[in-house]
Amino acid sequence: MLSGIEFPKSEEYRTGTENEPLTFYMESLMESTRLDLLLGYFSSSAISVLSLGFAKFISNGGRVRFIINHVLSTFDKAALVHGTTADIDSFEYSVQDFKRLRESLDSYGIHFFECIAWLISANRIQIRAIKPVGRRGIAHYKSGIFYDDSSKVKFRGSCNFTGSGLLENLEELDIKVSWKTDENIFSEYEFDYNQIFDGLTDYAEIIPFEQIEEVIIREYGGKDLDELLVNEQNLVLLKAKEIKSKKHQQAVLKILENIKKYLITPRFPYESGPRDYQKEAYQNWVNNNYQGIFAMATGTGKTITSLNCVLNESLQTNNCYQAVILVPTTVLLTQWIQEVKKFNFGEIVTVSSETKDWQAQLSRITSQLSFGVNVSFIVIVTYKSFTKAQFQTYFKKLPSSTILLADEAHNIASPAVSRLLESIHLNKRIGLSATPKRIYDPIGSEHMEIFFNDKEPYVYNFSMERAINEGILCPYYYYPKVVSLTSEEMEVYSEISNKLARLYARNAHEATSSKQIEMLLMQRKRIIHKAQGKLAAFESILSEIISERGQIGYTLVYAPEGYYEDSEFDNDTFPEFTDENRIIDFYSTIIRRVSPLTTLTQYTSESADKDLVLQQFEQGQVNALLSMKCLDEGVDIPRTEQAIFCSSTGNPRQFIQRRGRILRKHRDKGFAYIYDMVVIPRVDPNSPSFQLERKLVRKELERVVHFAFLSTNKYQATQTFWEICQQYNLNLDTIHLDLTS
Repeated sequence: MLSGIEFPKSEEYRTGTENEPLTFYMESLMESTRLDLLLGYFSSSAISVLSLGFAKFISNGGRVRFIINHVLSTFDKAALVHGTTADIDSFEYSVQDFKRLRESLDSYGIHFFECIAWLISANRIQIRAIKPVGRRGIAHYKSGIFYDDSSKVKFRGSCNFTGSGLLENLEELDIKVSWKTDENIFSEYEFDYNQIFDGLTDYAEIIPFEQIEEVIIREYGGKDLDELLVNEQNLVLLKAKEIKSKKHQQAVLKILENIKKYLITPRFPYESGPRDYQKEAYQNWVNNNYQGIFAMATGTGKTITSLNCVLNESLQTNNCYQAVILVPTTVLLTQWIQEVKKFNFGEIVTVSSETKDWQAQLSRITSQLSFGVNVSFIVIVTYKSFTKAQFQTYFKKLPSSTILLADEAHNIASPAVSRLLESIHLNKRIGLSATPKRIYDPIGSEHMEIFFNDKEPYVYNFSMERAINEGILCPYYYYPKVVSLTSEEMEVYSEISNKLARLYARNAHEATSSKQIEMLLMQRKRIIHKAQGKLAAFESILSEIISERGQIGYTLVYAPEGYYEDSEFDNDTFPEFTDENRIIDFYSTIIRRVSPLTTLTQYTSESADKDLVLQQFEQGQVNALLSMKCLDEGVDIPRTEQAIFCSSTGNPRQFIQRRGRILRKHRDKGFAYIYDMVVIPRVDPNSPSFQLERKLVRKELERVVHFAFLSTNKYQATQTFWEICQQYNLNLDTIHLDLTS
């Protein structure tokens, strides 16, 4: 806070005294969030001199407005033009990366001017260049106001805002503080400043940046202009002679101490702060006795929302954070590390089959806790490692106030984990899942809900429809492709279906639990899974993509698992296959045939470097990525524009999460396109297995309804199934009503 600075009683600063003008700027920058400067000559070298305070000012969320005269150095003009014309996404700077910000601003080379251009592009620095109307002179103001949330400090001085002006000249500066001064003094100045900044006065005109005169190619001469021509070597020499007064050095030490504290303090990773719905989720969780499930659509920020709860709780305990995060895979573990670091949580322990030193880290933490030390930690552990006795030994020693986050929370009711639920002593609990319910396991779902003290519609619910409508996920087009079975496949399929119908008719109760019916259902499922028509449909979809969008790019293919038997495919069509007949390889072959120049790779459990594969896909080095199940839980691939579903189970969790992967926002993606193969056996209505088939078709159409009713082309997508619905006496609107009721 500005009011916490020990300003001189005289409210005056003067070079050579204990109250140096440079000290005023550095201290005020550290404590403020806004600065308006009304200047004459300006050089960005002043920002470099003040880099320590200016970097902290920017990290505070600070914004500065400059009104300057129309004379700049070549480098400053170039940075100004670059910053006002370049796309903000072309810069690699971040407000949160204090270290890099400080290093760039402390230099005076290419990185410095790139950083200045970024700050201009991000509207953190706004500049207006002015010159007098009807006169030959220049603007020569030297004043401004520092702001924080509640206070202001106005100043007027003699020095130019340049490196030399701050370090070399003998200057003086007077200040007025809002808590001791009539507010009218500030309001009059602010009115005049805004009039000039907005170009509304009759004595100063704003000139286009391209008309700013570059001092380096004009012969104005004079001491003030020389200050603009500072080079990097001269600036280094000037900064080396920085003020040596005791008070200034004390101010620098205080600033360094504040920065040290800032660098280790947890904070929300985005300057705008948590969104309203993330604040609401936290409050609902608190109101539910610090327990509950966040049922949030994939891509809506479940991770950020839950970590914001950890952050808010840490603020109640002097920034001490304590949490255990459960994740299903090591890939997700890596992603959570990245998200946790964004919050500036520094004490991170990872526990999985791939980490080796976690026991030593947890031993140190639990030892400190036993001595009453309020130690911070974030433990990220896979569900598999969580169930191990070695981990449980340390886990039981953690404070009961530690927050337990369970990602993909349906896993908490798996047999290996559920047996531990009653012994878990952590009282603060958050379950995260886009689809919390355990399909085909109502008892497991009940155990999960009891553990989190929650039930539908859950402590916080964020639907995919809402996410699309609010622009959090991108809109999409849905193109279902009906696939029929071949005559040979249909013959075998019908024979199995008739057997099933006879078994059900004999004794439904016994049939449901019999091994025979389970075997027959699996045989029938494999026919759908391996349907030959999918290969032809896949080739047709690829041709359609090329025809409509020019190329196969940023395309994700979900291929069926398993292998073809030699008798299940045409050797003449695929002569290259001799030994292994992996189904996914057939789909890769078709891509190469349809588009030989398309680069592709497979993302499977056998992939050596999964992170590299995803990185290459994001950067466009790989055009098509083929996977089976490895991308079903938690993997972020926002660059995906097109997805082809060649295989889907009846489990809504799988296809809902897959859709969420594809709808993540990306600056270069306006829409997503989903192609979905729907296998529909054509059965005679008089067949004894017709009612059985009707149930199966309805199950397939549930996925269609999930996808079609939120798509941009709902009417076109649903019309594809008009004939099928007629044949099986089904209605998509009725199915949708059943799913949403």
